[in-house]
Parts: sequence; structure tokens; C-alpha cells
Amino acid sequence: METPVFEEIDPASDCDCPGCRHPSRVPPYSAAGRTAIDRRAARRAFAVVATASAACVAAALPAAAHAPVRPGVPADEERVTPQGPQAPLHGPGGSPAAPTAGAPLPETTRTEIIERAKKWVAEKVPYSMTAYWSDGYRQDCSGYVSMAWGLPANEWTGSLGKFSDRITKDELQPGDILLFHNQADPEKGSHVVIFGGWTDQTRNAYTAYEQTPPNTRRKDTPYAYWNNSSKYLPYRYKGVVAGVAGGAPAAVPAAYPGASSFGPGANNGHVARLGRLLVERGGARFYTSGPGPRWGEADRRAVEAFQRAQGWRGAAADGLPGPRTWSLLVSGKGKEIPPGKGTAAASHGVPGYPGRAGFRPGAVGDHVTRLGKRLVAKGYGRFYTSGPGPRWGEADRRAVEAFQRAQGWRGGAADGFPGPETWRRLFT
Repeated sequence: METPVFEEIDPASDCDCPGCRHPSRVPPYSAAGRTAIDRRAARRAFAVVATASAACVAAALPAAAHAPVRPGVPADEERVTPQGPQAPLHGPGGSPAAPTAGAPLPETTRTEIIERAKKWVAEKVPYSMTAYWSDGYRQDCSGYVSMAWGLPANEWTGSLGKFSDRITKDELQPGDILLFHNQADPEKGSHVVIFGGWTDQTRNAYTAYEQTPPNTRRKDTPYAYWNNSSKYLPYRYKGVVAGVAGGAPAAVPAAYPGASSFGPGANNGHVARLGRLLVERGGARFYTSGPGPRWGEADRRAVEAFQRAQGWRGAAADGLPGPRTWSLLVSGKGKEIPPGKGTAAASHGVPGYPGRAGFRPGAVGDHVTRLGKRLVAKGYGRFYTSGPGPRWGEADRRAVEAFQRAQGWRGGAADGFPGPETWRRLFT
């Protein structure tokens, strides 16, 4: 599938990043406490500061773009980056609120990150590389992430990596980011978006929260992005914590629909969603068809297996999803359902998908051997010098990748790790 090209507004400069388009294309915004005169005065004040500092002349812009992170610099020593000033927070009145130097990163939960991201979406904050919103954060893509993470200063794409750790695609959870920083020329394509969760079990698309012209938006986006897809890398904020942060309880990502939605006789969309989540977490072997909206023994057994994978026993593993089971499933947390023996064949002859955990480095099992033999039978045996066998290896991954590419898949959809759709097509 060809990656679509993202074109919403033609850039006024040579920057092709949808998050770094020229701010003059954004219509004026007049919020409470901010008038057009205030904005003009702020721009004149910033111009005076920029002219007075040798580090901020136009000829020195490339060097300034790689200036070290200094969250505690005073307001009159702001560093200029291609995404605007890297500065302490400025409130509606323009006064600096510099953090204490060397202070630890503020802790936050994933729920709080997404809630803050949603606030700008609801307020339709206009995009700008120089303007500040009423909460003190710069109105561009990196200022948006700084706000959502609760950072003590407005950062830019060249510094966000210092506040986060690189992770893999499989580790992505709501509140993480996908970052593209072009070190050679930061004005060429640099952009960052907030990961809001996968749109379906194929993990080929996700919900992105981003600050882009004309204003903040929430949009289903192909992984990793509309353009420059291979250059976007996943990162996780170092200050993210589970559970309670700042004294506020973490909310369940999707509200638990209630015990009455599950069990004998239940027939609704919540059951179908539950089944899809269980399949993604390794429960496909319990289903001979579906999953679907009608509750059945397959759903109960899959739920029980997931509960037991968390170490629960007795009434806590009765096969009926309660609030805790639901929360772990919809948030992507908790342990995967381990691969089981004696996988039942589906009615259409496809053996049940054993789950993603069965195809990670070091994984061993009959399902790996079955996969390898099927790949050989399909004409992808050239990658094996011996075997295939029960231990997952690079030969298996390369053979799977070749099969996925033969389906016309690219990018994250052809990563060499079999998902439910790859498995289904192999064995159909």
C-alpha cells in the first residue's frame, strides 16, 4: 500500500513539515486577556531581544538550532530554534516562570497526557511558531508536546529526545510520541506527534494528536506518518508513571461498559471489541470463528486465560471481565496470554493465531515450527540454512517479511513479525 502524501496547506517557506509551516498562514486568534495590540507588542519585544543577541541573528540560526538544552535560562536569554524560542513558560501577561535548575522532571500519567492533548484539540489552538497560548506553551508541534508532557519549558524537536527514551513500535502506548528531527537541517521536515493508541489490531494506523496548521487536531494516521514515515521514531517521556500522579486517580482509557455487557446471553459491540482485544493479546486459539458480538464459551475461556496470565486465581480468574480486566486490555497493559499447546483449528482450516508474544526474540514453541514449515511450503524457504525449528530467529523474521511484502504491505506492516492477518493469509 503506497503511503499517502500529507498535503493540507502549501508551505510558505521551504519547510515541508506540516507541523512547521509558516505561522503567517494561521488566522489571528483573539483569546481572553490577549488583544491584537498585545500580540503586536509581544512581537516587537521579541524582535528587540533577538536583535540584541548575537546568537539570534539570521546568519547564526543553524548553530542556534543545536544549542544545548537550558530549561532555566532567563526570559531575556531565550535561545532561538527553527521551531521558535526555546524558553521558560510565559503566562498570559508575558512574565517568565523559569523552573529551578536541576529540578527532577515532573511526573505524569498517560491519562493526564492525553487529557491535556485533548484540551488543545477542543480549544482549536491556532498553529504558530512564535505565539504562546494562555497556558504558557508555544503553539507549535514541539510546544504542544511540551504542554502535554507537562515539561517546565518550551522544548523543540532537537531537545525532546533528552526528556525521553527510545522504544519500539510494539511498546508504543498512549502518551508516547513519534518524533522526526532532521539533524542535518531541522527546518526540513522536523515534526512530532503524540501517539493516542492503535486504531485496530493490525497496528497499521493509530490516533495522532498533533499541532499543525491551521490548529490542533486529532486524526487517524498511517504508521508512522503520512510522509517521511521511516524517519519517525517512537519515544517515551521519562517522567511517565502508572496509576496516580499529582494526587489524581488515573482514569480507565475506555470506560468499562458494566458486568451486564458480558456473560451468557450478551450480544453487543462490547463483546466483539473484547474478543478483538483478546485475539491481539494471544487469545486467538480459543476462537474457531469470530470473535463476534454474541458472548460464547470462546470469549469466557480467552478472558480466563488472560486473567491467569496476570497471576490471578479463583474468583479473580472466572472468565468474566471486570473493570480491572477491561482496563488492562484496552490500555494494552498487563501480560500477554502465553502460547498454548493443542491449538484448535478454525472451521476454515486456519490454526488459531498464538499471539504476538510467541514471535519475539528468544521465543520457543511448536507454533514457530509450524510457521516456518508453512513459509517453506509457500516458497519462502530460501532464508533457512537449516530447520525451520521451534526457536524464533532471523531466518523466520526475514521469511515473514518477504511474505508480507508479497502482499503489498510496506513500513510497519512488513516488519517481519506475524500478526493475526499475516497468520490468516499464510494458512488460508
